[in-house]
Amino acid sequence: MGKSNKDKDRWEDKPAGDKAPAGAKEKTSHMLNADLPRHRAARVVERSVIASLNTLRDTSAANRSKLFIRKVRLCCYVFDFSETVDSPQDARDKEIKRSTILELVTYLTQFKPAFAEEELEEIFEMILCNLSRPLPPSTLDVVGMFNPEEDEPASEATWPHLQVVYEFLLRLATSTETDSKLLAKYFNRSFVLILLDLFDSEDPRERDYLKTILHRIYGNFMSLRPFIRRAINNVFFKFIYETDRHNGIAELLEILGSIINGFALPIKEQHKQFLSRVLLPLHKVTYVSVFHPQLSYCVTQFLEKDATLAPKIVKAILKFWPVTNSKKELMFLTEMEEVLDRVQSHHLQEAQVPLFQQIANSINSPHFQVSERAIYVLNNDVILRFITNNREVLVPILNQALVSNTFAQKDPEGKKRAAGLKWEEQGHWNATIVELTQDILKLFNEMDQGLMDKCNAQNRAQIEARVRERALREQTWASLEKC
Repeated sequence: MGKSNKDKDRWEDKPAGDKAPAGAKEKTSHMLNADLPRHRAARVVERSVIASLNTLRDTSAANRSKLFIRKVRLCCYVFDFSETVDSPQDARDKEIKRSTILELVTYLTQFKPAFAEEELEEIFEMILCNLSRPLPPSTLDVVGMFNPEEDEPASEATWPHLQVVYEFLLRLATSTETDSKLLAKYFNRSFVLILLDLFDSEDPRERDYLKTILHRIYGNFMSLRPFIRRAINNVFFKFIYETDRHNGIAELLEILGSIINGFALPIKEQHKQFLSRVLLPLHKVTYVSVFHPQLSYCVTQFLEKDATLAPKIVKAILKFWPVTNSKKELMFLTEMEEVLDRVQSHHLQEAQVPLFQQIANSINSPHFQVSERAIYVLNNDVILRFITNNREVLVPILNQALVSNTFAQKDPEGKKRAAGLKWEEQGHWNATIVELTQDILKLFNEMDQGLMDKCNAQNRAQIEARVRERALREQTWASLEKC
């Protein structure tokens, strides 16, 4: 069978291992990824042909489309960036490809062409040849250890070319000149899945481009919106329940934060299920600190839409509350403060008592930063009004923790701390925490002196009883040791 006109326009596609005929000019090979389904083993013709291509700006409108396709095909060839040092010719070839893609970006930006289907087919082949690739082994697999909170992320070796391909794709996704129905044929489900796979790249520059591009696709192609949400959910499910490792969770949550912000009221049941099955379980993963600001934003966006979701949110976060991780506890306290800023007392219902019991436990934390952060939560004007309106229930809970922090400093007999007593039975060890606690007690006294006197007497009696009981136990053990 003869070659089609389309094939005749291509540079000659030959297997990479074929030998050049005698007398042919020098040719150069460009490595392709053999694992890609769209892989084409090919050899670029003479460098003089590559160098002699005219610019799109200087080409007549009648020939511009044909030249554009030739340049797009040139950019389909994927170079090997694994070598530490390039030969002079390889370096020139790589720069030719980069400058060619930059020219395509400029053409798309300035000329604003309306692409035909033939051109889009070539464009997406070029995009997939460059982007659809196996990601390099993670740093954890290579070195055996990796902490995303502290270690520097790995850089993508092919980024000089990838960056301009992503720039071209971003402009294409926001193009209004090309027929939207034609674009929708190529911005399809399989293409979205390829982009989502690339979110696991360790290079934050690549993830930032992917975040922006996927967000544009979500905004411009309404038919893809349910599928994109389900596909992102699947990424989260795998991360939470299987791998506990993914580099792009923060970027995906940023996309979702914008999506949640646009939810119509009342919130659909499927969106509430997404909150309970995906967002809230994300609090329990190991390195939640990497994406906690974005996660907290998504949760609070749900509260902005529907404050009646507050009990479900609070109970879930309390369920995953850290026991020994002070850094994580600080983040959770900040998130709880944001929740309380957005709800009224009748919204919390049965969740307010366990929530303030947990805040009271944090006030008594031996880690001074946790204790300090919990006290600052009470200093928030909105939360202070919340406590004032529910003081009969909440003040007794908080008063016990506050009195415990200042117990030793308020000992009327002025005795030194008893040896062997628990620290919470002697007052907090940090003087700054004691001062902050005393300031909060003054605020509570101004709020309701009678209630505070009643709580102080009751709580102080309980603490003194525990101290006497412990001292008696110590004396008993001391006498037994002497026998």
